Amino acid sequence: MATAFGLLRLSPNEFWSMTPREMERAMSVLGSRTSAPGRNDLADLMQRFPDGERGERHG
Repeated sequence: MATAFGLLRLSPNEFWSMTPREMERAMSVLGSRTSAPGRNDLADLMQRFPDGERGERHG
């Protein structure tokens, strides 16, 4: 709803009359789809940014 009203500037009537497919298509103009990181990308991120010790606070 935030995307519909804030970014797409739809009225409530326009929003509630749209089908999910129409909403998806309207939102597609905001940017390209991204997929989840692959196994190798995730392993690289985990190595570069390891979790701290349990209970350790970052701030």
